[in-house]
Amino acid sequence: MDKFWSEYPVVNNDLEEVIKIIKKNIKCKEKLVENAILELVNSGGKLLRPAFLIIAARFGEFKEDEIYPLAAVLEMLHMATLVHDDIVDDSKLRRGTETVQSKYGKDYAVYIGDFLFCRCFKILSEHSTLKNIKADSNVMSRICMGEIEQFSSKYNKQVSVKRYLKRISSKTAELFSLSFYSGAAASGCDERLARKLSNIGHNIGMAFQIIDDILDYTGSEEVVGKSIGTDIKQGLYTLPLIYVLEKKNSNLSSILDKESLEDKDIKEIADIVKSFGGIEKSRALAERYTNKAFNLINTLPEGENKNILLKTTEKLLVRFY
Repeated sequence: MDKFWSEYPVVNNDLEEVIKIIKKNIKCKEKLVENAILELVNSGGKLLRPAFLIIAARFGEFKEDEIYPLAAVLEMLHMATLVHDDIVDDSKLRRGTETVQSKYGKDYAVYIGDFLFCRCFKILSEHSTLKNIKADSNVMSRICMGEIEQFSSKYNKQVSVKRYLKRISSKTAELFSLSFYSGAAASGCDERLARKLSNIGHNIGMAFQIIDDILDYTGSEEVVGKSIGTDIKQGLYTLPLIYVLEKKNSNLSSILDKESLEDKDIKEIADIVKSFGGIEKSRALAERYTNKAFNLINTLPEGENKNILLKTTEKLLVRFY
């Protein structure tokens, strides 16, 4: 497990219990499938979504037998989307290790992602309410629509900032928001507090994705854990590039019009994006979402739980390597 939560023993111990539930529920006769998922579980993810669900749940009456399975479901949903994303993107690396689709082939990867989805709803059927199942299903539908929107906008140099924000709201922020809301609702928090926590999750998710997209231009493969410039090569235009495209930069357009991009092209694109303020403007927007999250967190009930959320949000979002 990633060391992100090691400073907070209570959360860290909770996450260990969540991992046990995941490992129990991915057991199957087909050991290739089970081992592939185990490799993903053990690949060092930060477990942000289950952790945020747990933190939100501690603002109410924390019931381990309800909270841990819900947290496991959210991480498994996230894992399933990663497996399928890597198939579509033909990604070779994830968290610094070989992806499921690269190691086992696209066919197996499709079935592994589907298997994870099935196990999620099995756990929900045993440990959750119909309301939670409906909420999770709705979020998964919106995530799928976000993925479809991203695919349909490939190589589109007219993609707008508004469309980009709508996309990452569906793809990333939805699951963060659900994490906070599900934890709060399951622990009996009143609707006002649950909605506030949901909004915190939304703003964290938006800032997190923008920062992640910035790192595709400024980070390194060792730090980010995946190949740099992959989004550009695949025609996935994210915020730093979109800001510069809005300026009708002819040099940038001519490079993007090439049939295939080499590493030198990626470097030139990154240099243009930096020179024309794409990184700076993206950081400013990420900071706006970050500040919204902090402002809402500061209104939460006082206690260690609030302090953990403040510290981990800062650790997560103030991460410009």
